[in-house]
Amino acid sequence: MPDNTVRSKIFFILAALALVGYVALTMANSHAYGGWLLMIFFLFIALAFRGYELLKGYSFTLAIFAAVSMAMYYPDYFVYVGGFKLSKLIVPLMQIIMFGMGTGLSLKDFARVLQMPKGVIAGVVCHYLIMPTVALIVTKIFSFPPEISAGIILVGSCPNGLASNVMTYLARANLALSVTLTAISTLIAPFVTPLFMQLLAGQYIEVNLAAMVWDITKIILLPIGAGLVFNYFLHGRFKVLDTIMPFISMFAIALIIVVITAAGRNDLLVVGPLLIVAVLTHNLCGYFLGYWSGRLLRMPEKDCRTIALEVGLQNAGLASSLALGMGKLATVGLAAAVFGPTMNITGSTLALWWRSKPLPEGGELTPEEVNVKH
Repeated sequence: MPDNTVRSKIFFILAALALVGYVALTMANSHAYGGWLLMIFFLFIALAFRGYELLKGYSFTLAIFAAVSMAMYYPDYFVYVGGFKLSKLIVPLMQIIMFGMGTGLSLKDFARVLQMPKGVIAGVVCHYLIMPTVALIVTKIFSFPPEISAGIILVGSCPNGLASNVMTYLARANLALSVTLTAISTLIAPFVTPLFMQLLAGQYIEVNLAAMVWDITKIILLPIGAGLVFNYFLHGRFKVLDTIMPFISMFAIALIIVVITAAGRNDLLVVGPLLIVAVLTHNLCGYFLGYWSGRLLRMPEKDCRTIALEVGLQNAGLASSLALGMGKLATVGLAAAVFGPTMNITGSTLALWWRSKPLPEGGELTPEEVNVKH
């Protein structure tokens, strides 16, 4: 631990030097090199955070910021590689992520619906009522261009994000309920997400309902189904998947965010600060309304925390893939690119704060939850 602390302090010093260099170059209008120093700053901070148990959960988000910095300063490198358009990777990457999710599920996860019906029904209903509604209100308040507004509603209409399971574990909440809610909300997304898009975003852009149903089916249902089949017949035979899939998923999510940022860089420069405020408002309202919905339903504290995280954390990668399918990645996809890093920061912060607050039941994970995690 002392070695880790010393190493982290060195990285903090290097990060400070990089930040000073970045500010100096920016003031001198030498933007051609500023992006590299900003990226180095975020990378060193990410490495420094790895030395502290309380902070290392933010390392991945900071690494994404490093990559996004490069995309903002040098977008041409992240649009094409040779003659290949990188946006073509978004759907295959999402399918890989969903396949990984499928390999981590089993029929027991769906059987829990019968074991905890109140929590599952409340969680799914709250998610698909709160987030689309708040998204619509946010678009009315901020008055973005139509396609940016449609992107906010698209994010709000998507299912739970995979990060919710990790955040729930960190918060000492109900992990079994979290896994089940993520699975159920994801599987019904092909029917629910296009419906909300047509009802709420139809005023901003044209929504092809049938095309969106098919896009979500091929991005979610087919890969998850393949993962479930793989897990059922080959469970335990390819343990390397359990090790590498989280890293593949993290890399895929980072690449998707970077590609979207590069594609929409010019629009992001115009609406960026205001879009961050709008997305943050959307995200925080999800946590707040999700938590208090659980309290109003007189659910246990650990279930209230779980529903808060399941409502507030969205599958921004799916929103990006759907924006690509519409041919509007650079505009409709922008909200998803901002929502992804934002929710990781807020979700980690909330989860770690809750972790420090003992649950009325004692705050320990049940044996069932430990089995779900491992």
